[in-house]
Amino acid sequence: MASTIPDHGATRAEVTPPVSDRPGRIEAHGIDHIPDTERHGHPRELFSVWAAANVNYLSLVIGGALVLMGLSLWQAVGVIVVGNLFWVLTGLLAISGPAAGAPSEVITRALYGVMGNRVNNAIGGWLVSVCYFALNLAAAATAAFALVEKAGITANVPVKVAVVVVIAALTLAISVYGHALIIKLYLPITLALAGAFTVVALAVFRHADFSYTPAEPASGVELWALLIAGTTMIASGPLSYTTSADFSRYLPRTASKKAIVGWTALGAFVPSVIVCSLGAFAATAVDMTDPQNALQEILPGWFVPIFLLALVLGTISINALTAYSAGLALQAVGLRIRRTVSVLFDGTVAVALTLYGLLVSNFLDTVSNALQVITALIGPLMAVYAADIVLRRNRYDGRTLSDETPGSAFWFTGGVNWAGALSLLVGVAAAALCVNTVYTGPVATALGGVDLSLPVGMVVAAGLYVITGRRAVAATSG
Repeated sequence: MASTIPDHGATRAEVTPPVSDRPGRIEAHGIDHIPDTERHGHPRELFSVWAAANVNYLSLVIGGALVLMGLSLWQAVGVIVVGNLFWVLTGLLAISGPAAGAPSEVITRALYGVMGNRVNNAIGGWLVSVCYFALNLAAAATAAFALVEKAGITANVPVKVAVVVVIAALTLAISVYGHALIIKLYLPITLALAGAFTVVALAVFRHADFSYTPAEPASGVELWALLIAGTTMIASGPLSYTTSADFSRYLPRTASKKAIVGWTALGAFVPSVIVCSLGAFAATAVDMTDPQNALQEILPGWFVPIFLLALVLGTISINALTAYSAGLALQAVGLRIRRTVSVLFDGTVAVALTLYGLLVSNFLDTVSNALQVITALIGPLMAVYAADIVLRRNRYDGRTLSDETPGSAFWFTGGVNWAGALSLLVGVAAAALCVNTVYTGPVATALGGVDLSLPVGMVVAAGLYVITGRRAVAATSG
């Protein structure tokens, strides 16, 4: 669809954001359409948004976990690089935001229909986002507990609860103010985190064993099982962001698609590879079953508080994006509430899950199992969305997508686009047959424990949608 704004207008918009989207104001828009007159910014702004969100404690934990699983150092690094290549798909999904002037939670009505998309947002949007919020909040809290201890305060249960609530409150403040504040804050946050992790890298590299291999190296089927499981853990990060259009939707319709894909993918890929790799390198020198305490053994004493603060800041950054999208997902489920209220509700649920994860369950086991199991859902979700963008050639009409009445173009049959819904369900079912995490599916059993849930789920879902969805796409393309 052609832009209604001339090129010189788009240029002015890059300099002067509209009143409705400025850092000092609570964002006015939720899941409603962003008019062309309110579009502004440049795709390069997306780099710092995704970079700040991917310098975090959870990445260190996952990187170290790869070595603990039994991989050699360079096998772990290879897995980290391959798994993070899925950020390209996150970048691809981001181009639908400027095309529609709408968030991902609305655009996916084209995939599943108005009513089908409410179910998608309840499970694949809201529930997944809240779970990730809780996992990351738990990771940040462990670092904050250590910081509290260094201040001479015993981190007992009441103190831990207070710490979790404070971190969540800081996170939700960013999410409530919304898009403009995220764009404004994340460049200086990226620079601060880059400086902190440069010091971490220097300390880790002084102690790392660059030729590390486990005492009993895995081989054959066992090795393949480890490599694929590790890749799935890493890929779960980018695959969870089927919401990347949420942060690109204010860009002018004329913004370069290649630039949107590139800045989004690069902003996430580079820091994620670096931080995950630091976790793997550190695991060759210290016991990364307790990463926060282990890393303090090799860091300069003066820097430890700064390091802990950086871990908390990085996690606040990623969770602010997660909470922002969760708030939009709750609106898209059909609840007639303001975005600010939905964000605060999501934060409350995430805090409850976090406290359970920290005070009741084993954190590292919870992270590993949750990231691998959840990929059986988010892999097919990402695949169907990407397939729709390709089939539709990224032609989305945001105003039409905003119409939820039974006579709307995206009502389909009974409110459901069965091509998208069945493609997703079949993809998830296929992935479930291949899982080998908290349970072992029949395909994984037949393959000696190799978990192919990620590639199988994505290929089946995308392939089926390409075959069955062409008619629906043709009928509703702008």
